[in-house]
Amino acid sequence: MSLIRNRWLRSLACANLVLAETTSGSNGSGHQNGGSGGSGGGHGSEDNASAEFNNRLFAHYVLVALASIILTLAVYHAVMHSVRYVRTLTCLSNEKQIYFKMPNLAFGRIKEHLLYAPLFRKHHNRGIYLLPGFSIGVLPTRLQSLFLVGVIGMNVALCVVGIEWHGTSTLMLKYLRNRTGTLAVVNMIPLVIMGGRNNPLIRTLNIPFDTFSLVHRWFGRIVASQVVAHTLAWTVNEVNTSGWKGVSKQLQSSHMITTGFIGTVAVVVIVLQTSSIIRRAFYETFLHLHIALIILAIIGIYLHMDGLPEQIYLKIVIVAWAAERSIRTWCLIYRSVGNGGTKAVVETLPGDAIRVTVNMARPWTFRPGQHMYITLPSVGLWTSHPFSVAWSNEEARIDSEKGLIMNRQDVLTMQKTSMSLVIRRRTGFTNTLYKRAERAPEGRIVVNALAEGPYGGLHSLHSYGTVMMFAGGVGITHQVPYVRDLVVGFANNTVAARRIVLIWIIQSPEHLEWIRPWMTTILAMDKRRDVLRIQLFVTRPRSTKEIHSPSATVQMFPGRPNVNTLIEMESENQVGAMGVSVCGTAGLSDDVRRAVRKRQSVRNIDFVEESFSW
Repeated sequence: MSLIRNRWLRSLACANLVLAETTSGSNGSGHQNGGSGGSGGGHGSEDNASAEFNNRLFAHYVLVALASIILTLAVYHAVMHSVRYVRTLTCLSNEKQIYFKMPNLAFGRIKEHLLYAPLFRKHHNRGIYLLPGFSIGVLPTRLQSLFLVGVIGMNVALCVVGIEWHGTSTLMLKYLRNRTGTLAVVNMIPLVIMGGRNNPLIRTLNIPFDTFSLVHRWFGRIVASQVVAHTLAWTVNEVNTSGWKGVSKQLQSSHMITTGFIGTVAVVVIVLQTSSIIRRAFYETFLHLHIALIILAIIGIYLHMDGLPEQIYLKIVIVAWAAERSIRTWCLIYRSVGNGGTKAVVETLPGDAIRVTVNMARPWTFRPGQHMYITLPSVGLWTSHPFSVAWSNEEARIDSEKGLIMNRQDVLTMQKTSMSLVIRRRTGFTNTLYKRAERAPEGRIVVNALAEGPYGGLHSLHSYGTVMMFAGGVGITHQVPYVRDLVVGFANNTVAARRIVLIWIIQSPEHLEWIRPWMTTILAMDKRRDVLRIQLFVTRPRSTKEIHSPSATVQMFPGRPNVNTLIEMESENQVGAMGVSVCGTAGLSDDVRRAVRKRQSVRNIDFVEESFSW
């Protein structure tokens, strides 16, 4: 250990010597004019070198800490993926799956109190409202909160450690300015990576974009705080030495100060316009303004850092941002251009909804749980919104002139893929689209479309002997592909599922029309009656005559379900491990989460939540 310590000290001394020589070279004229101040300049050079070394060292600490967390989560995901894979293979020929039914008590407590737990009590997805209709966001889970507190705490500590707080104010403000500026640029790397739809960590860590979006927003606040602290440190020092006239003169004459001021203003405006209230009320305006401000901030900061060694961090940010945008552009072109282009058939449905069938220009291998972004130029050229894919069809387009398809390339060329979405009418884009389809003959229009994706589809339910799926309203679009996949897998003996329960909460029986053609197909599938039960809960029936159960496996009830009772009853007859999935309102998601947490010490139950929070 002493040998390692000595080598580290020698390396530190060499780094300080090199930085001191560089600094002394730049301060040569100062020494000549200062006369007897030479010895003081030498100590100042050493202090500057030490401060610069600490800045770079702490910047590396941030990256190493985040890399360590990513590695840990990657190992955890690999282990859990292996466990589920082995469980699936083991249960293919095991009807009772008793071994996987019972919980691991230690891991069950971790899931109950950390992995699935909201920050306080039971609310996670329900918004925090300052005024009626004005939400400021949702509370993170306990694990997310632990990570965020750790990241914030680390950045606060790195901003203040090693600063000469008891020295002269000029020196203290200089060190604080350089430290916060360096850390702000370093934190922009995870900020940009986590904000992208094509973030490679999503699939590597099996963490949904929704979670990364939350972390992205908090990294944005950290960066903004450090940028503001960096600017204030310079401003206070300049006011102390030259007054506000000096600040004004620097802003007008110094290229470095002017571009830095522009970057600071852009960053502050970004934080202000990303509040939940503005995002939800004016999403399209927010999105385009957000991109423009990002470009302005990057340009301003890049020019501000011209010639500084820390500019390398910003170059990484630029490359990451440009790469993600390029991938999205390529994906958009590939999915939408060629073979006649991508077309969308839009038709109105009862209950203020529309069905959009997107006929893709090229084949798309669909997995349950995936979503896509669509743009309809004739409805909204600059609007791109995510929607869950409720159904997919793959058909062969046979060309009579070609005759038989002979090779794989011909198969891919002739294959036709269509993706179906169900969209609830809200405001903005969805309202405009609904009205246009409503005015058309037969309530149906065909428009050109741009499709981007696929995204999502991280969770597989193949390893669970018992699967419960909760859906609220249009959230059924997320669950239908899973039902189809599991029923087919049961018939082919490729999944562990032996009990599948779909629970759908709707306001009116007319909402059944949203998925009627697809559900008819599922109900006609081989061995469906042996594995699938459907329970429909109608919260606002017009009369009791509307409530009737078509069969013993498809039942309809009035009112809202007691989520805890349903999960408790199913767990008593549980086969193997149970997977509980939910996609619906915030209240429904919180109720399902709470019921699953209560059963962790009794049964082996996993919780899967699908949500879009932006």
